[in-house]
Amino acid sequence: MAKSGINIESQVSGLITEIESGSFRSVYLLMGEEPYYLDKLCDAILENAVDPQARDFDQFVYYGSDTDADTVMSSARSYSMFGGRVLVMVKEAQLMEDIENLSIYCEKPLDSTVLVVCLHGASLDKRKSFYKQASKVGVVVDSPALRDYEMPAWIQSYYSKKGLRIDPRGAQLLSESVGTEISKVVFETDKLLKNLPEGVKDISVEAIEKNVGISRQFSVFELAKELSYRNAAAALKIAAHIGGMARFAMPMAVSALYSHFNKLLRLEAYLASNPGADNASKASAIGINPFFLKEYDTAARNYPIRKTMGIVSLLVDYDYKGKGGDSSVETDPKDLLIELVTKILNI
Repeated sequence: MAKSGINIESQVSGLITEIESGSFRSVYLLMGEEPYYLDKLCDAILENAVDPQARDFDQFVYYGSDTDADTVMSSARSYSMFGGRVLVMVKEAQLMEDIENLSIYCEKPLDSTVLVVCLHGASLDKRKSFYKQASKVGVVVDSPALRDYEMPAWIQSYYSKKGLRIDPRGAQLLSESVGTEISKVVFETDKLLKNLPEGVKDISVEAIEKNVGISRQFSVFELAKELSYRNAAAALKIAAHIGGMARFAMPMAVSALYSHFNKLLRLEAYLASNPGADNASKASAIGINPFFLKEYDTAARNYPIRKTMGIVSLLVDYDYKGKGGDSSVETDPKDLLIELVTKILNI
């Protein structure tokens, strides 16, 4: 969900439907931290805006580092050699030094031209002229990055749209492996489907483990689970294992644990106001799959709200340390994680 409240997936899907039917906006301003939907929209425009035989004459693709506003506007003001549509696309537009000057073209765009300005991992200042003008004469797509806690639900939705059912634990594990980059989920899914027997619709956690190359037994997801159940020996064993992995990053581990205990804190606050809430309501209140509710209910009993608040505070402190904030003391990331887990268990 975008910050403005617009559902980006629905917005882009609607625009692609328009484009495939031959209807185009004068200006497309595409921006934001998550490029997946923006790339899909760019591909659809490139595929449909100009007839293949006319692309050498009526299609102009520039890169922000190699062009300027005058060049882009000159192409946008040209007419098709064959009486059709002209497409002008600027990729990596955040690298243009004079991108704001494109507002001049937006004051009077040509009906026969489609101007696409795509920023990668960046956004324009909405208070400035180009953004305002583009909004008036065309469409703006602002694609924010997904938050880590939103990713498992997005994965399940993505698999469902492909006619697949993924084990919630598998979605959580895949999310932990790829982070919040949608393109990585798509890549790993395509790889997975090539390796599965034809006709398989149910994606197990074991299939995710084998395909992605990550073991749920030794993952931050499993660490959070063992902490929830206060299984000290298992939690410390997992911490020692993942802390010693070559690609281990303390900030990422702390972020995942923070997300877990923050949900627990939200559940406890919700239960304080709604003591008789049913399972569906509790799961919805904290944004989790009901499959995981038993774990959170157990964690709520093991960590009353005051202790949970203490853990959240502890995680903030270790996030600072994990990013090198405590420069006076050099601590191995593995030792730092074990120390954190020990403190959580003893809080």
